[in-house]
Amino acid sequence: MIRRLPPLNALRAFEAAARLGSFARAGEELHVTSTAISHQVKGLEEFLGVILFDRLPRGLRLTAQGRSYLPELTKGFDQLARASDRLCGSELRGPLHITTIPSFGRQWLVPRLGHFRRRYPEIDIRVTATVRRVDFIADEIDVGIRYGQGVYPGLRTHRVMTEHVLPVAAPSLLSNGPRLNEWADLRHHTLLHGRGMRDTETWTRWKNWLGLFGLGDVDTERGLHFDEGGMLVKACVDGLGVALGRTGLIGDHLRDGRLVALFNISRPADYAYYVVAPESIADQPKVRAFCDWVVEMGALTMPYTPDDPGETPAPEFSLAPDA
Repeated sequence: MIRRLPPLNALRAFEAAARLGSFARAGEELHVTSTAISHQVKGLEEFLGVILFDRLPRGLRLTAQGRSYLPELTKGFDQLARASDRLCGSELRGPLHITTIPSFGRQWLVPRLGHFRRRYPEIDIRVTATVRRVDFIADEIDVGIRYGQGVYPGLRTHRVMTEHVLPVAAPSLLSNGPRLNEWADLRHHTLLHGRGMRDTETWTRWKNWLGLFGLGDVDTERGLHFDEGGMLVKACVDGLGVALGRTGLIGDHLRDGRLVALFNISRPADYAYYVVAPESIADQPKVRAFCDWVVEMGALTMPYTPDDPGETPAPEFSLAPDA
């Protein structure tokens, strides 16, 4: 039987765009332009005779046909990947040394490692958590996860996910503490601070948010201060105060109800997470398998956006070093 199959590149373009929700992000994953992805998806729609996406002013939305097509297509690609992995299975075993930021490792990576182990049971992950820039050769590191602008000379770089920052609190604080319905209510709550942030990350500082909403007289040095993001998140989950959370670290807590977003507002972060590997080993099967898996998991970690973002626009801050 002769199979009537669409072009493989068009299928990959649609599957990536549907999974990631964006032609641009699909282009980044497949190393082509967003225009190329758009053309490939259009060609696939013409081949199939159906519309797969509704093109909206602010993004894409899968049609009913697109939603029914995506799971089977993703399953097919997964089966192809597993078949290829089995073929080179001898190279998908042994130790793989990973370095990551402590907060990201604790809050995001470790909870997902079980999924990687089920997929690649013969790869033994060794995780080193540190905030310093490692020497991949001297420290015998295979893969790193970094937070920044994505410019890392000599390293193969893939963006894992972007972030939003937003005020959050534990449900217990809302039910048992003073009211917390508007910005002025923060006067009566403990503020939680992360001291490990970069000077240019002004969106992580209470001074900027409170000043923007007319609370410049509030002493933003009061409260609890932490030099590591994981401790900040833990304190917030335990109801010790209100925090400015980054969705890469608090996304699971928001989804599972351990934290609640406040005031219907968020702001895109200035930096993003990247998985990196030295060019000399980036194509090794186990390195490529881990990098691909991290990007896949990142695509499933959807950034938080307010229910009605038009109601309260996200603030714009200048990157003043003394802010």
